[in-house]
Amino acid sequence: MRLPRASGVLLHPTSLPGPHGSGDFGPSAYHFVDWLAVAGQKLWQFLPLGGLGPGNSPYMSTSAFAGNVLLIDLTELRQHGWLDDADLQPADGLWAHAVNFPAVAPFRMERLARAARRFDAQGSESDWAGFSRFCAEHASWLDDYALFMTLDELHHGAFWCDWPQPLARREPAALAQIAAQHAERIQFWKFCQWCFFRQWAHLRTYAHERGVQMVGDIPIFIAQQSADVWARPELFELDDHGRLLAVAGAPPDSFSATGQHWGNPLYRWQAHADEGYAWWTERIRRTFELVDIVRIDHFRGFVAYWSIPATDTHAMNGHWEPGPGAALFEAVTAALGELRIIAEDLGVITPEVDALRRDFALPGMRILQFAFGEGNAHAYLPHNHEHDTAVYTGTHDNDTTPGWWHTLPEHVRHHVREYLAIDGRDIHWDLIRAACASVADTVIVPMQDVLGLPTEHRMNYPGKAEGNWSWRFGWGDVGPLPAQRLRALCTLYRR
Repeated sequence: MRLPRASGVLLHPTSLPGPHGSGDFGPSAYHFVDWLAVAGQKLWQFLPLGGLGPGNSPYMSTSAFAGNVLLIDLTELRQHGWLDDADLQPADGLWAHAVNFPAVAPFRMERLARAARRFDAQGSESDWAGFSRFCAEHASWLDDYALFMTLDELHHGAFWCDWPQPLARREPAALAQIAAQHAERIQFWKFCQWCFFRQWAHLRTYAHERGVQMVGDIPIFIAQQSADVWARPELFELDDHGRLLAVAGAPPDSFSATGQHWGNPLYRWQAHADEGYAWWTERIRRTFELVDIVRIDHFRGFVAYWSIPATDTHAMNGHWEPGPGAALFEAVTAALGELRIIAEDLGVITPEVDALRRDFALPGMRILQFAFGEGNAHAYLPHNHEHDTAVYTGTHDNDTTPGWWHTLPEHVRHHVREYLAIDGRDIHWDLIRAACASVADTVIVPMQDVLGLPTEHRMNYPGKAEGNWSWRFGWGDVGPLPAQRLRALCTLYRR
C-alpha cells in the first residue's frame, strides 16, 4: 500500500529522558510527540515494544504479543494511588544518559509489584472492570504469557525445555497446580500488561490528535525462551524435548565478516501452512491494534532464511532454506485486508525477494549510508529511489551519520561530497536534506542524526552480544534548532 508523503523520527521509548533510569510512556513521551508536531513530523518509529531478551535486545522478546513492562510510566500509577511519592524516588545507579539495565530492571519491577498489590487491595470498581475486560479480550495470549513468566521466575530463567517435564510439556494437571499456588504472581503479570496497553493507548491517541502516527516493528523471529515457543512448540524447529535443531542468523555481510548468529528458533513453516498461518495472522492483527504502520524486520527471510546448526556459535556454516513466500501474505491479506507494512528488505536481496515485496505493494527500505562508493547505479542513491520506498539516513543497526562519515575511506567521502555538492562539515543535515528531497514517500531519521551525535551514541552494534540498546538523550541536548530545521526541510520538500 502506498503511504502518504511524510517524514518522521526513529526513537525507541527507552531512549527518552526521565527520572527512573530509562524512558517510558510518561511525560517525556508526550513531550516528544509535541516536539515531533512542532518539527513538522508525522511519524514516530520505534523498535519492537515487546519484552527484552538476552543482551536486553527488543528483538528477542519473551512474547510476540506482550509489551515491555519496563516502559510502564510509574508516575501514572501514583496518580491511581497504587504508588506514592516515596516509591518514585530514584535509586542509585539509574543513569540519565544511558540505560543501566542491571539497575533499572529490579527498580522498576519492584515498584510494579508494589502497585499490583495496592491495586489488588484498593482498586476501584471501574479499575477492576477495565482489568477484567482486558484479561478477557487478550486471553488467547495473555494466559500463557502470565503463566510462562511466573514459571520463568520460579526456575530462575532456565530454558523451559529444562523445566520439570510435566511443566515443559504443559500437562494440564501440572499447570493447574502452578496456577493455584501462584495465582497472585500470575495476576501481577496480567496487571502489568493491562497497565502497558492502557498507557500506550492513551499516548497513541494523544499522538493522533497532533497528527503523528506510530510506526511499529515486528521481528521476524522470536526468542526460544518465550511464551509462544513454550505454548506452541509444534510451530518451531525443535526436537521432541523442545531443544533447538537450528537457529536464525544472517550470512557474512557489511555488518559482520563472520555473519550474524541471532540464536532464535526457526519456524516449522509447514505447520504454519497447515493451520492457514493463523499464528502469524493473529500476531500482525494484534500489532496493528497498537500501531498505524508496521515495519517487518528481515523481510527477505520470508523467501529464504539463513539456517545455522544449533551447535554452532557463529553463522559461517549456515545455509539458505526456503520460506513461506507469498502463501503467508495471501493468508494475512485475506484475513485482515490490505495493510500498511514496510518491508525491511536489507541484506542479500534476490529478485525473488523483490518480487514478493512488489506483488503485495509493500514499500522497501533504502539506507543512505549504504548508497555511496559503488557507482551511480546503486539503488540507494537518491536519483534511483522509487515513490514506494522508505528512506533512512541510517537505522538502529548503523553508526550515527557523523560517526559513519569519520570512518569512511577517502574515495567514498569524495563520492558523497561530489554527489551532494557539500563539504561534509554538516554531514548529518546533508543526508537528512537528501532524504527529504527524495521522491520516496517515507523518510525516517534516527534521533541521533537529528542531533548530530557521534559514534558513542549509536543504538546497536550487529554481532555484538552485550552493550547495546542503552542510549538516551536529555532535552537539554536538543534546543530549538533541530525542530526548526526539520520543519523547514519538510515544508520545502512537501512532507
